This record gives sequence, C-alpha cells and structure tokens, in this order.
Amino acid sequence: MRSGSQELTGSCPLGLNRRGFKKENLLLQKFTSMEIHSIDSFLSYYERVRERTLWVVELVPPERMEWVYLPGKFSIADSIRHIAAIERLLYAEIVQGKPSCYDGCGAHLAAGYDDVLAYFQQMHEETVAILRELTDEDLQRKCATPGGGEIRVWKWLRAMVEHEIHHRAQLYLYLNMLGVRTPPMFGLTEEQLKEMILR
Repeated sequence: MRSGSQELTGSCPLGLNRRGFKKENLLLQKFTSMEIHSIDSFLSYYERVRERTLWVVELVPPERMEWVYLPGKFSIADSIRHIAAIERLLYAEIVQGKPSCYDGCGAHLAAGYDDVLAYFQQMHEETVAILRELTDEDLQRKCATPGGGEIRVWKWLRAMVEHEIHHRAQLYLYLNMLGVRTPPMFGLTEEQLKEMILR
C-alpha cells in the first residue's frame, strides 16, 4: 500500500517508512516500548501464550487431525507440527548461535493424534529449557537469521511469539470450518461483549 511518496518497507517497525512521521508519533512510541528486557518475564508471558494455543490444539477431533481445506495446503497436523518444529529447530537454534535445522512439518516428525500432541509438547519443553539458559544481557546481543541478516535476540523471540499466534489463528479458522466450537480467547465472545455494553 502506498501513500504519495511513502512506501511500506521491511526496515521500519510495522513496515512503516519513517519519512514524514514525527518522533513523538504515538504508534512508533508504542512499538518501540514493546521490548523484552527480562528473560524470566518473557518466559512467563510465553507460557501463557502457549497455554492459549494448547486450548485450541486440544479441541482438534482425533479423526480430523489430517484434515486439509485444500489439496497441497497444510493439514491441521501439519500446522501443529509446524509451530512445534519452527519453535525448536529454527528459533531456539538461532538463539544459541547455531544454524536452523528446520526441515519441514510432515508426518516424518510425528504421525497420529497422540504422537502429534506429544511432539508439540516435547518441542516446547526443549525450547523453554534452552531459553532459560539466556541471561537478560543475552537479549541485547545479535543473532544471525536464516536470511543472512542480524537481529537482536529479544526481537527474534518476539518474532517467535508472533509466528505462533499467526498459526493459532489458522487453527481457529480450520476448526470453525469443521463446525468445532472454539472458546473465546479472553472469556467473552463478540456477541457477549456487545450485549454487556448495551445493557
């Protein structure tokens, strides 16, 4: 999307070009304040994110684990394995200064309902154990991305969370397409919220 001479770029927060924006711009202020300074506080937050993802994963009917909405696209099992494999084999490896060893999210990693869920849990536990070894100072060092760039560790961890939330949303959509009732993320549906406001 373009506006006059401004264009979206990947080098600025939220993809916004800084030209024409004042330093006191509220959007940029909010973005730059979302830094991670404590590994303990990050892990506490991340575990809550994972808990909400697990709520959705556990709603998948066993007989629908390999369901796919279109040939050639991720199945539900692929999506779950993808979250797990990327977390451990990409994000956690890069944080340690190692290259990514992610090689896909197929059934070679885990097949069948129970094994897929076990793999999901195992990769998360291994990732958290690795991240617990980080110090707060480590969050400020830079790590090399698969694309050849460099990024501070805290930004890399933030990207890991965003990646999980992105794929959790896909799981919500898949389950709704299958007619599986999903819980509201924070306790109220949109309809319930509107009803409360109109009272």
